[in-house]
Amino acid sequence: MQPVFTLLRQNNSSAVSGKYTLAVGIGGIVGLVSAALAYWLIAENPDSIRGAVLRRDSDPTKQLPVASVAIAFSGGLPVQSLSVHSDSSGYFTVRLKRRIQRGLPITIRLSHPDYQPLELRETASNKLCIAFLTPIAYPDRPQASGPEVKIANVVAQYSIATTNAVNVGSAFKTFVVENKGNVSCPGHGPCSPDGKWKAAIGSAVIDAGPGNEFQNARASCIAGPCPFTRIDETNLSHGKQTLTVSVLNWSDTATFLVEAEVYKPLISDVIRRSYPIIFDEALTFTLPASAQGVSIRADVDGSMIIFPLGPALYLSWANCQLSLTNDQTRVYRCELKPGFRFSPGQS
Repeated sequence: MQPVFTLLRQNNSSAVSGKYTLAVGIGGIVGLVSAALAYWLIAENPDSIRGAVLRRDSDPTKQLPVASVAIAFSGGLPVQSLSVHSDSSGYFTVRLKRRIQRGLPITIRLSHPDYQPLELRETASNKLCIAFLTPIAYPDRPQASGPEVKIANVVAQYSIATTNAVNVGSAFKTFVVENKGNVSCPGHGPCSPDGKWKAAIGSAVIDAGPGNEFQNARASCIAGPCPFTRIDETNLSHGKQTLTVSVLNWSDTATFLVEAEVYKPLISDVIRRSYPIIFDEALTFTLPASAQGVSIRADVDGSMIIFPLGPALYLSWANCQLSLTNDQTRVYRCELKPGFRFSPGQS
């Protein structure tokens, strides 16, 4: 009966071992899940506060970004900078020295000389904060004392500096690379590409002259055992004042030709136009960062007039403001002054 008892003990030991292994596996999974959950909870704790400041208006097309808004926080936030202002797009970001607990009460105070101060009571989160400021002077549009002046056919004009190249001639140069063919390479260069024959290297330089540049440059072998030569075309790219051509010759003397067209770059201004979008009593248009000499052309009571906008953004019939996007695109918005209106059909 002894063998049976021993067998039973072995079976019991295996069962216990299996239960222990299962327990360890479950414990490991629980530990991993707990660690992942803890990491997710920590990652959800905000390390910054981001948002945008807009002008308050029931019309979404008039909710313009407000720049230079002073933004302050209270609640013991570990901010990296005590001075935070919105940029030209209304955007602001506050970097925290460390992550803070989600749901922590915070107070955001916004101030700008042209707007009523605003205090927002929020809780810490990763959500974007959108704040609306009310202008201090926000009267209804006054009525004109006389007939309103009609504004029609509004077009924004600006110039872009462009470069045009004018062909002023061509240049060429011939040069000879002397060598003697069928001479074994001594084991150090220059040699033929297969390393068998002694070779010679030659080069030529041509200059387009001050203020000029080469285009359509090409080089070729025109005399001698050309099949046993190689031209390095690395430096033949256009747009340079000087060109250098190098060749390798591993046979008898050969003659080469390099030539190119000569161009003179000329900078000129190209006039372009942008057609504003008109909503109610305001117009909006955008211009590239490189735009210069911005003006607005419009029919004022039937007379075509060009109004230079200038750095002050002054128009006799509208109040204008400018904001910049991240890529420096200029966004202009102009609201009509009292006594003016857009003619029907403007859009």
